[in-house]
Amino acid sequence: MAAKKKIKVTLVRSSFGRLAAHKACATGLGLRKMHSSAVVEDSPAVRGMINKISYMLKVEEV
Repeated sequence: MAAKKKIKVTLVRSSFGRLAAHKACATGLGLRKMHSSAVVEDSPAVRGMINKISYMLKVEEV
């Protein structure tokens, strides 16, 4: 079985003053503070969250 692809996401803009749904996406991705990073599985659900708050994130393939 092939290993699942992973994506590293980093919060580069603050979630302060953002829409509640955008804050929830950041939390769902495991991002708490500015410049925090999380490695998540590449799935359609995660891609949707990344697309929704792409202006706040830096995304790298791992």
